[in-house]
Amino acid sequence: MNRMIGVALSSVLVASLIAVGASQVVSRGVTAKPSTDLAANPITISGIVGTEKGAYFADPAVKQRLAALGLTVNVDTAGSRQMATAKNLKDYDFAFPSSAPVADKILRANKPISTNAPFYSPIAIATFQPIVQVLSLVNVTKPNVGGYQSFDVGAYLELTKKGTRWDQLPRNASYPAKKAVLVSTNDVRSSSAAAMYLAIGSYVANGNKPVSNEAEISKVMPAIGQLFLGQGYSESWSESSFEDYLALGIGKTPMLLTYESQFLEYQLRKDGSLGPDMVLMYPVPEVQSKHIVINLTPGGARLGEALQNDPELQRLAAKHGFRTINPAVFTDVTSGSGPTPPVLLAQVIDPPRYEILESMINHLAKLY
Repeated sequence: MNRMIGVALSSVLVASLIAVGASQVVSRGVTAKPSTDLAANPITISGIVGTEKGAYFADPAVKQRLAALGLTVNVDTAGSRQMATAKNLKDYDFAFPSSAPVADKILRANKPISTNAPFYSPIAIATFQPIVQVLSLVNVTKPNVGGYQSFDVGAYLELTKKGTRWDQLPRNASYPAKKAVLVSTNDVRSSSAAAMYLAIGSYVANGNKPVSNEAEISKVMPAIGQLFLGQGYSESWSESSFEDYLALGIGKTPMLLTYESQFLEYQLRKDGSLGPDMVLMYPVPEVQSKHIVINLTPGGARLGEALQNDPELQRLAAKHGFRTINPAVFTDVTSGSGPTPPVLLAQVIDPPRYEILESMINHLAKLY
């Protein structure tokens, strides 16, 4: 098989994968047919995955199902942007980042034979009920369908432009901290989730349209810079920051940018990790974080195909909080575990293309 994928083809490929629910396996621009016997000829493969998927690949049930399909899978974890910019992928069979722009970067720099998009997760904000109540008084939070809350990014940017502190919010007796009203994120220089948050903020700051050129980057950077530079220290890994949210509570992290899947994974465990006042908010507008398997070898392609097409691996992905390409699987697994995760299509936007997103991150890096 010719493994060469040109730059133009990779751009078209990733653009098609951004659409929610994409389910084709792409190889040389055509739909690949699923294998009829993945268990034949057992193999061991290795890959590099975003830290948010580490628990999925460590799950004994996932390992057992992969073994039944003839696959032993060893993974290293890394921040998705670090994966694209700093990791040598020549020794891996697959790379599994958490967003389409990062996947685009990896596609351009390597020679994959195919891709798969087995699941995705919306960007969300993990917070606490007292924070929701305080922000509702300034119209930043509003009730959402299914018991969840929405987070109005436009109203939030108005607060951050003024440098508003928590103790300056009206009738705020529950969290009167002398800290800026900011969503905590991971380091945008290494975190794909933070880059998606940057995509949302820049979209709103640019008059509700994607940033598309350097002039628009210059226009939005003053507003966007405050979202990141005002935070102080930021963790590099999403797992570390979410553990702080769980363990240290509202005093450390009143609002944490996260993937919906990270919150839902703990909610589905029903082990008491989530306190009764811990809630999830969805930004308006919203970005879906597409998890794309970039298959660098035939062994990687076998895994990507299995993750996308095997019903049991799809069910296990839903148990870890990921939205599956078959919505019924996700709905079946998550029903009864808490408020039904909302349908978000009406508020979903596309992130800017990779070069624009990277340019904005480079501007922020210079400010750091």
